[in-house]
Order: sequence, then C-alpha cells, then structure tokens
Amino acid sequence: MQSPCVARCGLNDDDYCMGCFRHIDEIVTWSQATDAQKQQIWQRLAQRKQQFAGEQNSQGLSRDKWLETEARLKQCD
Repeated sequence: MQSPCVARCGLNDDDYCMGCFRHIDEIVTWSQATDAQKQQIWQRLAQRKQQFAGEQNSQGLSRDKWLETEARLKQCD
C-alpha cells in the first residue's frame, strides 16, 4: 500500500506531520504495519487534515526525532 507521504514533512507541537497528517509513531512504523493498519491510518487522515487546517509546521522531521521515536516504540514492544 502506498504511503501517504507528500514530502512536506514538518511536525506540529503534538508530533503530527502537517504534510501527510500522520503522527510520528505512524510514520516510523509505516514500513512494518500490516495492510489493515495502513488502511486504518489512511482512514484517519481526512479528519486530521480538517482538524489541523491552518496550522503551520513547527519543526522538521529530523533524523534525531525519528531515532528517538523508533527507540521509544521499541521499548513498548
């Protein structure tokens, strides 16, 4: 299943990307997610797009942020 990424990464204060509207956790785990999980994420994006209308990116999605999130999620497994 295709990723919703639109190559406009930038996180708001709650760690949602203002490009694709996924949470950082969803972005980091996308490649390991099942098709059913990916479909659930896709279904939430339209609502999030409306919810975050007008918000600006507060920070980029840095490699450090990615690695921090990846480590946190691995601890939860």
